[in-house]
Amino acid sequence: MNAWDELVARCARRRNEKIGPLSDEAYAELVLAVRQNPVDFVDAAPEQALLLLARALDAYRASLGHDDLLDDEAFEAERSRRLAALRAECERAAAVDPGCLDARLTTLLASELDPDPLLDALLELERDGSLRELPEGDAWDDVLCRPRLRLRAAVARACLDGARFRMAASAAASVVDATLDDPLGARHTHMLACARLEDEAALGALEARWSGRESAWSHLARVLLLYKLGRLTAARRALRGYDQLVSGGAYALLRPVMVEPYLPDRPDVPACGFEEAMMAVREAEPIITDVPEFIAWCQGHDWLEASARAFAEKSDLDW
Repeated sequence: MNAWDELVARCARRRNEKIGPLSDEAYAELVLAVRQNPVDFVDAAPEQALLLLARALDAYRASLGHDDLLDDEAFEAERSRRLAALRAECERAAAVDPGCLDARLTTLLASELDPDPLLDALLELERDGSLRELPEGDAWDDVLCRPRLRLRAAVARACLDGARFRMAASAAASVVDATLDDPLGARHTHMLACARLEDEAALGALEARWSGRESAWSHLARVLLLYKLGRLTAARRALRGYDQLVSGGAYALLRPVMVEPYLPDRPDVPACGFEEAMMAVREAEPIITDVPEFIAWCQGHDWLEASARAFAEKSDLDW
């Protein structure tokens, strides 16, 4: 979430409603003025709450870079501190504007609840009758609809994490269908759910729709699907493709690491890069756990182990 960009868009929109309607040229000048100093244009509770959230997210993200030299105990203490600080600021934002859905969503996600209680809380948030209805066309174009889309994407991920795969597929599909370009990456959740459900037709349709925008999720989903279908020769080819096309993909699969919660949505990272691979493996964990022999099968390929080891040595990672 780029909270500052959305704050600019919302402040400009509110000012235009007060003094406008402005011409396209005048509105563009207004947006530039707001972008130079958005704080000067914050004059209503919804934007005041979003400003608090933007600053809180900045502070949280900045603190993530301070962990490298900490031992395990100090790391856990620091991690707990920053999540608590983020929750406190989100609660402040929600007190300023109870309708600040992003603040309420981030509070829940930063609480690191187990999948079932998290899903219950997210669904309760969705049942709030004050939520903005999604329009026809590309809902992402309306900045006021984006919190609703982020919430639905979080529901889809929570469903996947809690092994509610059909529900995950349905929720993710609803986000993809509501946006033109899927800026929240809900298709990734949908692909993993299709792999677990062994729905080859649905996964193939998603791959065709997003052809040319392959990801660690799409490559991993194809491997998992073929493995679960028992087509091991094809699965081996897909695994080799995953290894070759996803940087550090073999290492991420064989040496999974902790991934911080998405607050409130997935961070933007390079497609098919190592960070994306770590996220994809983390999200696929409920599927991999459900197929315990899958990792042993992966480890049985010497070339995959060699690739993972080489990446670890090149990147100064433990092996």
